[in-house]
Amino acid sequence: MKQYDIAAYIWPSYTGKEPRSRIYWPQGIGEWQSVLSVEQNAALKPADYRWDRKPIWGPVDEADPKVMEMEIETAVSHGVNVFIYDWYWFDHRPFLEQCLDEGFLGASNNEKMKFYLMWANHDADYTWDIRLSDPHQKGNCMVWGGWQDRKEFEIICHRIIDNYFSRPNYYKINGKPVFNIYTVDNLVKGLGGVEETVDALNWFRDECVKAGHAGLDLQLTGGGEYPRQFKGPDGNQLYTKDVVPLLGFDSVTNYQFAHYCYMAQDYGNILKKVAEEYARMDRDYTVPYYPHVTIGWDNNPRFRTFADYVCQNNGPDMFEKGLRMAKDYVDSHDLPVPLITINSWNEWTETSYLEPDTLYGYGYLEAVKKVFVDGE
Repeated sequence: MKQYDIAAYIWPSYTGKEPRSRIYWPQGIGEWQSVLSVEQNAALKPADYRWDRKPIWGPVDEADPKVMEMEIETAVSHGVNVFIYDWYWFDHRPFLEQCLDEGFLGASNNEKMKFYLMWANHDADYTWDIRLSDPHQKGNCMVWGGWQDRKEFEIICHRIIDNYFSRPNYYKINGKPVFNIYTVDNLVKGLGGVEETVDALNWFRDECVKAGHAGLDLQLTGGGEYPRQFKGPDGNQLYTKDVVPLLGFDSVTNYQFAHYCYMAQDYGNILKKVAEEYARMDRDYTVPYYPHVTIGWDNNPRFRTFADYVCQNNGPDMFEKGLRMAKDYVDSHDLPVPLITINSWNEWTETSYLEPDTLYGYGYLEAVKKVFVDGE
């Protein structure tokens, strides 16, 4: 049976080992604090709305290597063989690195899985803090900016090359470590323009070669076509399809259907939009597109009042249909690697996770296993 690289994103907030995380979650258990406080906020939600689920494994510390040993075994046995860690850099230092450094890399069985990084270079605001998030749903106040200047960019790149790229289980394509960038707008903003960004990325590639790698496979998180927050060297407005070749990205994938699709509808209708997006990527892009599947969307656990943008009818059976769409895409395209990305392993507060819960049990994981391991 054909082997696939099934890569699930990890949101590394489910630990209390990051000191600065207490700004958002003062109980010292990371964003489990918001997950476990859902019921006390139910009175402020509509009477017909319920978020009726809990983690079967409990509020585990995912920076604990013993916990991650269990999670790795579970992931691999169900066909998830790559973790993509959301990686942050705020205020001149990393943020939430412990889940990767202490948890995953400290696990005695981590060699069973590949991993790579998505630089989550978006701004940080009050969304993560349930005490402050409600008044700011329409425009959160910034806590940390995600853009970085050239000096800071070089510090970041050297840290990533030195700490991660040379690890034997870092995910590579043709010998090149894969590095995903979440928002190109903040990348260009911090580096000072398009030409400056091209120069910085070329420098990054050269540093990878100096470190003994075949180069760098630079991946962009796509999210539909819309005008970027910056213009090209000739002053023209740029769209994502313009930015990819201009900056030299090697591939594109997605992080969430919500980035290009209206999610407050039936999951079956969402998959129709996804099929259109797959076709658009084929039409408008010359670099490989690695198909993505999102489980759902509902970020009410982050708010006391009701956020009415809720995905509907997205149980494991419908998620399985999304997986089969992605599998068919990979099977019908000559891609460098058979990579499919999934949102996510543990985005509990966005209700898009593979980890088992009291509503569906291991249902989402079993869907992955059915399609990619059992071949049913």
